[in-house]
Amino acid sequence: MGVAVRVALRTAHRWRLDAVATSLALAALLSVLSVVVPVGPMAFAEDKVPLGGGAGIVVNGESLCTLTAIGHDDRGELIGFTSAHCGGPGAVVAVEEAERLGTVGTMVAGNDGLDYAVIKFDPAKVIPVANYDGFQINGIGPDPTFGQIACKLGRTTGYSCGVTWGPGEEPGTIVNQVCGRPGDSGAPVTVDNLLVGMIHGAFTEGLPTCIIKFIPLHTPAVTVSINSVLSDVAARNRPGAGFVPVPA
Repeated sequence: MGVAVRVALRTAHRWRLDAVATSLALAALLSVLSVVVPVGPMAFAEDKVPLGGGAGIVVNGESLCTLTAIGHDDRGELIGFTSAHCGGPGAVVAVEEAERLGTVGTMVAGNDGLDYAVIKFDPAKVIPVANYDGFQINGIGPDPTFGQIACKLGRTTGYSCGVTWGPGEEPGTIVNQVCGRPGDSGAPVTVDNLLVGMIHGAFTEGLPTCIIKFIPLHTPAVTVSINSVLSDVAARNRPGAGFVPVPA
């Protein structure tokens, strides 16, 4: 056997050994990484759901509404709000896009006059977020005044903005030219990313309902002031007193 052939065989043999060693090293590394690095998008994706203002919720397995906001009260409980006409104390709440998780919260208080309901969420099933589907809530703001632009995110009509006309006919309400339809009840209304209220319903049946949300030729929406809601909750010392939205 010639020298050139013997050198070629030794080189090929060394490459095979190097390849085997590299494969074993990579296998060992992947084994270690599989222990310390979660596999998949998020380790909790199967048993928790991100939830924030604007998310669609299902009340008692039948009523479709929208979550106003999520955060903590002065008792440290994970709390959210929506409209009282969606359900009352004792009603169970599921997430529309994750009904496989079943009940994630229970309504624990409400006020039909101001049309708000307080939801106590299970922190083992919910990840509270300040930005849901691009809709940011950075805290609580003052009641908006005439001319200010308000925006909302509802599970039916999505995102829309419009001018604020001023206080509504009922105490604790505001009239905004935002789009709203059934299912948007409870939807958060913000000004400059600060929560100012929740959608209650249409201002009048004498004007068209919202069909094309970017053309504001529709009835305004009646918004319940979040400040009126939080004042009522605090005065009654209910769950939700001292509510602070989850920080960004």
